Amino acid sequence: MILVTDAGKEPRVTSPAQASRGWDDGLTASFLAGDERALAAAYREFAPLVHTLALRSLSDRSAADDVTQEVFIRVWRSRNTFKPELARLPAWIVGITRNVITDAHSATAREVRKANAVAGAGLAAGEFGAGTEAAEVLADRLLLDGELDRLGEPQGSIMKLAFYEDLTHEQISRKLGLPLGTVKSHIRRSLTHLRSRLEVDHAAS
Repeated sequence: MILVTDAGKEPRVTSPAQASRGWDDGLTASFLAGDERALAAAYREFAPLVHTLALRSLSDRSAADDVTQEVFIRVWRSRNTFKPELARLPAWIVGITRNVITDAHSATAREVRKANAVAGAGLAAGEFGAGTEAAEVLADRLLLDGELDRLGEPQGSIMKLAFYEDLTHEQISRKLGLPLGTVKSHIRRSLTHLRSRLEVDHAAS
């Protein structure tokens, strides 16, 4: 199953009430039976609402696109768990949307913690003495420094402020005079790049 959004088009903003009223409950049985046409109808009806909720929470259009895709993948895969006697399909989809948004926030927080752990590792190198472990810690710190320099600007400055000065997204936004959404977007993409680069370098070592 592949779901594709219309690139470059602004989503039609729909309120939960509007989406709920617009859904034909007669399609719910078809959806539960595995009819992909019913899934397509649900996607057309609720994708704008899902995307709007994600964008408001994450302030990142790319992340909102990812959330929207993930929501409908989960909707389809877990359709056997949906119980129409307990809730209508629109409410169930909104519940899944909130879970996916929460997961997206948690994933970003985990990546920040991992990267911060690597960034701060050099500061703790003295605890290991002058042995192999200290050398590996220092190598990781130097590797991170090099990767941050390769990010370019403003990504490099943003990530250094996040890692080395432990500034929040809002503080970085004010310090660099950049929109908050832009800062979040750069951090998200930079973390993905750094994770890939660091995994490659560790695998090769």
